[in-house]
Amino acid sequence: MPNRTPDEQRLLEKAGRYLPGGNTGNLHLNPEQDFLVAGGKGSHVWDVSGNEYVDWLMGSGPMLLGHAHPHVVEAVIKTVEQGSTFFANNDKAVMLAEQLVEAVPCAEMARFTTSGTDACFQAMRIARAYTGKEKVLKFEGGYHGSSDYALMSVTPSASLEFPQSEPNSGGIPKAIADLMLIAPFNDLATTEAIIQAHHQELAAVIVEPMQRIIAPRPGFLAGLRELTARYRIPLIFDEVVTSFRLAYGGAQEFYGVTPDLCSVGKIMGGGYPLAAVLGRADIMSVYNRGEVDSDTFVSQIGTLNGNPVACAAGLATLEVLREDTGAYPRIHAAGAALRSAMTEICGEHGIPVQSCGEDAVFDFCFTPRPVNDYRDTLAGDAGMLARLNVGLLERGILKGGQKYYPSAVHTDDDIERTIQAYRQVVPTLRE
Repeated sequence: MPNRTPDEQRLLEKAGRYLPGGNTGNLHLNPEQDFLVAGGKGSHVWDVSGNEYVDWLMGSGPMLLGHAHPHVVEAVIKTVEQGSTFFANNDKAVMLAEQLVEAVPCAEMARFTTSGTDACFQAMRIARAYTGKEKVLKFEGGYHGSSDYALMSVTPSASLEFPQSEPNSGGIPKAIADLMLIAPFNDLATTEAIIQAHHQELAAVIVEPMQRIIAPRPGFLAGLRELTARYRIPLIFDEVVTSFRLAYGGAQEFYGVTPDLCSVGKIMGGGYPLAAVLGRADIMSVYNRGEVDSDTFVSQIGTLNGNPVACAAGLATLEVLREDTGAYPRIHAAGAALRSAMTEICGEHGIPVQSCGEDAVFDFCFTPRPVNDYRDTLAGDAGMLARLNVGLLERGILKGGQKYYPSAVHTDDDIERTIQAYRQVVPTLRE
């Protein structure tokens, strides 16, 4: 295990005293592995004790250009010197909205929020306002943030029959269960049956086009698009993770399917608190008091919506991605190298593994069965994955509990160090 200095030990003790669970609610580590990040540069981070890690967590995805990218840092410093926030329209927000609409196929207008949770919540709300209906269909295991609606059937027991939902957090009103319908991801036949039975009540269907680490089967997203169009149900893509990652135009460009609305976040904010709802102008019009009646108008106010510093970071990030034609090939190549190596090494040791997701965002599931939906993931050996993650961390390789996030700045040396860590840890996974 990396050494911990007295300073870091004291700060960890304070974390346990002042933060519930000793953390900010995001990355959860065992006490013996816990550490505090002091800074990052490129594809590496350092803890308070000075230990260095190859970072595949990358802030849970937003740092596609790496930590402290010079162009982003310069844009932020220049902007913050002119003021931090104004609660009024600002030039950076208008310019970023234009870039988002130009990049994302479904986007005709944009409304900013400060988190992916709020962007997904807002997308569902405006679909309800636009259609006058209340129920939303989501997919079992899909994560759309931490609103009451989103936390239905994220990590369910899988004992209920579709389309029943169950809450996966305390504090959610029981009435929410009646408003959320649940379908199995990648199962178009079951989804069609649910939509046929409930289409008159459905305000929207929301889906992660790549659900967590599960890639869509060929034809699934296109079939879902056809179904929702047939019944005139708005289709929402939650692209908080996939936007500007799978491709510059997100999953919509990568898979060739265009929804009616989408939520974007992470990368488009350059590592700052920023997200947005994008979509068709007629649906987005519910935010415009001058275009709709009082029963349809959606009030959405946020002190930091479209914050100029965050928008400046986003503009700088998107500029680099547009100009660096090699960024996406590097991102996908890094992921492909790790996925191939893990599959090969596990094969050498007789350990069944599935490489799940796409090269730009993925993880492994220790099971001999293909993984096509949430219930398939339950067959994976979660203990083996946890031991892998701990073993990697002990060797200076950082990732979250689920997902690798390759970046444009991960180097061949980063990849080789990670593969060498695989070679050391995989043989121990059955111990």
